[in-house]
Amino acid sequence: MAIQISNAQQLKNILEHALPRLKEIEATEFAYKINASTWSKKEILGHLIDSATNNHQRFIHGQFENAPMISYDQNQWVEKSKYQEMDKEILINFWYSYNTHLIYVVQNIPDNTLQNKCTMRDGSLVTIEFLIGDYIAHLEHHLSQILNR
Repeated sequence: MAIQISNAQQLKNILEHALPRLKEIEATEFAYKINASTWSKKEILGHLIDSATNNHQRFIHGQFENAPMISYDQNQWVEKSKYQEMDKEILINFWYSYNTHLIYVVQNIPDNTLQNKCTMRDGSLVTIEFLIGDYIAHLEHHLSQILNR
């Protein structure tokens, strides 16, 4: 459980650091799009919700199914979820809440399932342990885009 606790603590630290900074961003800046094909900060945060949603399924299904494949078209998810039109506070609070739930999920993944595999879109197999670390790195990457742009 040490790996999951460490990852869960890292995720918690990221959330606690990012939340007040996200809330400080003015609504107009949060919604600003450089061009029609580039995501706004709102849409990037929405993408992180979609990533949380899909990784949540991987973390759970991977514990009891044999190499489940859970993938998604990120552009379609962002477009169809209409994050650009969503209220800034609702979006931020949902992102925070969902990731708070993922902390709980990650903390409670049994050690004996961390090496269970999930199938990625390209057919490769990766462990739940890898997916947790990859999710955290992905989260940090996109939060940096939002907070340092």
